[in-house]
Amino acid sequence: MHETRPDGTLLRSTCDFCGKEWDPHGTDLMIEGHQGSLICTRCLSIAYLDVSVHRGGFEHQGSKCTMCIEERDQPQWQSPVNEANRVCLRCIKQGATALEKDEESGWKRPSA
Repeated sequence: MHETRPDGTLLRSTCDFCGKEWDPHGTDLMIEGHQGSLICTRCLSIAYLDVSVHRGGFEHQGSKCTMCIEERDQPQWQSPVNEANRVCLRCIKQGATALEKDEESGWKRPSA
């Protein structure tokens, strides 16, 4: 989520799933979804492990994804901080692919 001033100037950006504030000088990156939604690499890693590796997230199937704003008939990872925020399997995989392609990110898909 982006917090802005009335003139549109960015004040801060935080992960919609854990609330961590993005540090532009730090090493943790964020993936942006539709309408400014954000997921940090830590949450993406946890979501990837839960939904892609361990085949979890089926109980949230069909709910609206915070990242793509779509209701998908597929497993979703639910935020441990804000239960209304979920990320679908498609967005998890797209985020993982984008980060892996960025060699500077150093991010790798977690494995079991």
